[in-house]
Amino acid sequence: MGEERVMYRVFVGKPEGKRQMRRPKCRWVDNIRTDMLEVGCGYMDWIALAQDRDSGRTLVSAFREMRGIS
Repeated sequence: MGEERVMYRVFVGKPEGKRQMRRPKCRWVDNIRTDMLEVGCGYMDWIALAQDRDSGRTLVSAFREMRGIS
C-alpha cells in the first residue's frame, strides 16, 4: 500500500492538534440536587430527610408526580 493512500495514513498516521475539552460527568448526587431545586426543596438537607421515612416518602412522591411516573 502506498504512503499517499488515505487508508495508509489513517492506519499509520498520528492525529494533529488537541482533543476537545469535555464537561465533567454528572454524578447521581448532582441529579438529586437538581431534582430538589425543581421541587423547591434545594435548601434542605436531603440526606437527613431520606433517613426519616415519612418525610422521605413524601418527597419521593413529589418527585414522581413531577416526572409523571406512577
